[in-house]
Amino acid sequence: MKKIKIIELASVLAGPSVGQFFAELGAEVIKVESPKTGGDVTRSWLFKGEKRNGTVSAYFTSVNWGKKSLSIDLSNKEERAIVYKLVKNADIVIASYKSGDAEKLGVDYETLKALNPQLIYGQITGYGLDNPKVGYDAVIQAESGFMSINGEQGANPLKMPVALIDVLAGHQLKEALLVALIERMENGHGKFVQVALIDAAISALVNQGANWLVGQNEPKSMGNLHPNIAPYGELFSTKDGRQLLLAVGNDKQFKNLCRILEISDLAQFSTNQERVVNREGLNEVLSGKIELWASEELLEKLVHEQVPTGLVTTVKEALDQGESHWFLKTDGLTGLRSFVASGFDRLSLSPPPQLGQHNQEIIDALD
Repeated sequence: MKKIKIIELASVLAGPSVGQFFAELGAEVIKVESPKTGGDVTRSWLFKGEKRNGTVSAYFTSVNWGKKSLSIDLSNKEERAIVYKLVKNADIVIASYKSGDAEKLGVDYETLKALNPQLIYGQITGYGLDNPKVGYDAVIQAESGFMSINGEQGANPLKMPVALIDVLAGHQLKEALLVALIERMENGHGKFVQVALIDAAISALVNQGANWLVGQNEPKSMGNLHPNIAPYGELFSTKDGRQLLLAVGNDKQFKNLCRILEISDLAQFSTNQERVVNREGLNEVLSGKIELWASEELLEKLVHEQVPTGLVTTVKEALDQGESHWFLKTDGLTGLRSFVASGFDRLSLSPPPQLGQHNQEIIDALD
C-alpha cells in the first residue's frame, strides 16, 4: 500500500478509521480539515478534566495516526483548487458528508472523477445518499434495535459505550475500497462506493436478526445471557471476589467444565438445548461450585481443558497488560492500531497531526 495516496474528507470516527487503516499499511493519507470549524469536530471532544495537546484531543488520536493535516476552506475556490491538484494523483477519497454537502463544496464523486477517472471514492452516510438526516452512532444504535437488546432484562434500553456502529461501518468501507482497488487492477476503472451507518448496523444484528427472521423469536434485552447458548455470558463470583465469565459453546466443553467443578448430575443439562431451557437451575449449580475456587487457580484449569472463560477486567487493566502489537507509540504518545492482523509489516506512524500542521509541506510539493 506504500504507493497508495488517499485524500480524507471525513471526520468523527467511521471515515477517519479507514484513513488510519490505510496509513498503517503504508499509504500516504492527507486529512483535509476546515479552519472555519476548527477541523475535525473530535478535536474538541474532551473528557472531563482533559487538557488538550494543542489542537489534538484524546478522542481525535483514536483514529488519526499517520496522517498529514491540510487545513483549507473548501468553499473558497482558490483553496479548493489545492484539493483538485491532489486528487489528480490520488487513488482514494474518503468522505463523510451528509446528502448534498459534497456537491455544494465541489468535492463530490462526479466532480472529482472528471479530474481523475481512476479515482475510487468511498463515502460514509447516515441513512444513504437520498436521506439528508444526520446520522450519529447513538441514534443509529437506537433505531437499529441494538439498544433494545442491550442491558439487563427488563431495564431501559442501553447504548453501548463504544461507537460500535461507526467502527462497523468503517470496516464495511475498508472492505468496499479494497474490492474496488482489486477491480481497478482488473479493468482500470474508478468507482463510487458508499456505506450507510444504518445498513452497517442492521447487517451486524447477525444471529439476533436471524432469530426473528427465521424463528419469529423477537430479540430482547437479557443482560449477559445468550438467547441460543448456555452457559454463555453468565458471570460467576469466585472465592477471592473476582468475576469469571463462561462462554461454553458445545457439549464437550460443558463436560470438561463439569469434571473440573465435580458436577456429576447432568440429567437436565446434557445438551445445549436443555441448558438453555433450564438456565436458572444450571446457574445455581455453577454458582455454588465456582464460589469455592480462587479465580486464578480455576482459570488455569479451565484454560488447560479448553473451556472458554475469562476474568472481567477494566479497560485500564486490559491495556496495561496488553500485547505490544496492539499499540502505536511515538514522542511519548501511545495509541491503538486499527489493523491488528498478523503477516504484515507493523509500521511506525507519525502522531496524530495538529490542525494544518502540514499545509506548507503539502502545498510546496504541488509546485
